[in-house]
Amino acid sequence: MTMYLVIAVVILFFVVIFQIAKASEYVAVLKGEKNSKLQSNKINGFLMVVFLVLGLIGVWYCNELLFPKTLFRFGSASVQGEKVDSMLWVTIAVTGSVFIATQILLFWFAYKYQEKPGKKVFYFPHNTNLELLWTVVPAIVLTVLVVIGLRNWFSFTSEAPKDAMVIEVTGKQFGWIFRYPGADNQLGKKYYKNIDNASNSLGLVWDDKMSQDDIVTEQTVYIVKDKPCKFIIGSRDVIHDVGLSQFRMKMDAVPGIPTTMWFTPKYTTKEMQERTGNPNFAYEISCDQMCGNGHYSMKGIIQVVTQSEYDEWMAKQKPYYYTAFPDKEPSNSKPSVDSTKKVVVFKEISNTQKSNSKI
Repeated sequence: MTMYLVIAVVILFFVVIFQIAKASEYVAVLKGEKNSKLQSNKINGFLMVVFLVLGLIGVWYCNELLFPKTLFRFGSASVQGEKVDSMLWVTIAVTGSVFIATQILLFWFAYKYQEKPGKKVFYFPHNTNLELLWTVVPAIVLTVLVVIGLRNWFSFTSEAPKDAMVIEVTGKQFGWIFRYPGADNQLGKKYYKNIDNASNSLGLVWDDKMSQDDIVTEQTVYIVKDKPCKFIIGSRDVIHDVGLSQFRMKMDAVPGIPTTMWFTPKYTTKEMQERTGNPNFAYEISCDQMCGNGHYSMKGIIQVVTQSEYDEWMAKQKPYYYTAFPDKEPSNSKPSVDSTKKVVVFKEISNTQKSNSKI
């Protein structure tokens, strides 16, 4: 109902403007061309002030209405993302204040200095000091903002801490593949020509011992709260982009060119469900680069858990090697029996049967 009311008010507002414009045309016909021009300037100047006031009220109202629905309401879910948030707030404060000041001056000047009888235009062709002011000051401010942005960028694209967990993230049309190092804590080699959707979605090189204990999952990745996590990012086909909106992180996934970023989660998924009051809350990993017809559906889930929960989950996983070679999985292999032992056992059974028959 509120939406219909707002639409009706907007339509009514434009109808009123249209009627005022038509009335001014009729007045112009009666008063003559010069008086018509002055009357038109007066109306336009008044409308400029009205538009200014309504525009500022609209900006404030939209902020009050929509801010609770944004991700900023609950802050960043990663330590590194806090710097991104602070940088964004500084940028909004600087650019927002400049925007409001310039818009007020723009519309107010249009009203105050409209053409009137007896007024002459002041010709102001050049002022070096003024031009230096509005060139140098913005350049300095923007340079500071760029430096802050680069510092934050390098903080999570630089080398991760030594104790960071390492996970490989690979994009494909239209989903995500995650690889964890096995007991050797090393990711094995892979080769794109080995890719087989049925048994080797990443093209792992099975002759490499380090590949044989790697664990591969799709769509859902598990990371640990308060522990640095390094993503090694790549793509299997076209350019994708790893977007971690709740953590304020993103990085391109480029075929053949691995990229990296690392962050430290602050809250588990369960804690965020309590903080947001949403029992269905889930951290998302989205593709922030148009990558094809199914781009809209390319998203995965990040489960942030405690260390004990992660260890319990990891204990249930099995190396991806056994997907390609199920017969080599220990639980599927049959114990071998020595043939000589079979012969001995058979002779013992036959001798026992003979002795029993004599008795």
